[in-house]
Amino acid sequence: MAKMYYDNDADLGVLKGKTIAIIGYGIQGHAQAQNMRDSGLDVVIGLVKDRSWNLAVEHGFKPVSIEEAAAKGDFVHMLIPDEIQADVYNKKIKDNLKKGNTLMFSHGFNIRFNKIVPPKNVDVIMVAPKGPGKLVRETYLAGFGVPAIIAVEQDSTGKAKKNALALAKAIGATRAGVLETTFSEETETDLFGEQVDLCGGCAEMIKASFETLVDAGYQPEIAYFETLHELKLITDLIQAGGIEHMWRNVSNTAEYGGRTRGTRIITDKTKAVMKEILEEVKSGKFADEWMSECARGMPNLNEMRKDGADQQIEKVGEGLRKMFKKG
Repeated sequence: MAKMYYDNDADLGVLKGKTIAIIGYGIQGHAQAQNMRDSGLDVVIGLVKDRSWNLAVEHGFKPVSIEEAAAKGDFVHMLIPDEIQADVYNKKIKDNLKKGNTLMFSHGFNIRFNKIVPPKNVDVIMVAPKGPGKLVRETYLAGFGVPAIIAVEQDSTGKAKKNALALAKAIGATRAGVLETTFSEETETDLFGEQVDLCGGCAEMIKASFETLVDAGYQPEIAYFETLHELKLITDLIQAGGIEHMWRNVSNTAEYGGRTRGTRIITDKTKAVMKEILEEVKSGKFADEWMSECARGMPNLNEMRKDGADQQIEKVGEGLRKMFKKG
């Protein structure tokens, strides 16, 4: 069983007198920055002047340019999208890093696939909350936190792990529990999960289920309820207590039907494709494909977004959600 780290395993004192430069003020940036500040840390926000700049000001920060933040920071925390991190790092951060600084991430993509290659005289760590920024902030304010993982890729100072644990404590993660991993393990499993079940596989199964019912003549609204709307009820049960907990909390009919038919949906052929996708992640093929897509202005992604918005399940769902009464 992997070791779990909690509040008593982390010392905020190791960060005394240190400045944390948060690069970006989006989904994770705003939550982690505010939590760190509320934990007593010295936080500076590095941004370009956009909506995020105004939001940071509203939250009581005095944002500065990315270059200035990087120069001020003992810790430089990259919380901008994966696809722009390398460009921003090379143009605005690299030359402002000093010996003994820490380059920090909440996802290992750019380090794992060598899009960012830090100098040898800095620490490279990860503190990755396992929840969206909104939840990171809300649970912190409620006196708890979301679990997180930490990783050390480069330990120039000999203090990298202690610092990672302290920063995890500062965002509230050690209240819930922190696991240690590696940049490779976090990145590869994260991409695989997103592509195979959490986002990709789940979305495609919902759409295929919906289309099967509609093509068979059932009302689209009823198909929507049965294949999409009720999914949250099931995932909530799984998250609360695992798959067997879910089975214990659905009807016997649902349990028998699911246990006997589920393996006809997810077959050995499906698992073989999952292995192919994992190899594409591990080899860097997906990373290179994604970077190429971004460099060309994301034409394929934009087309898929347009097609997705035009699908019947989206239009049916939009109409139904407007009709739901708010309790």
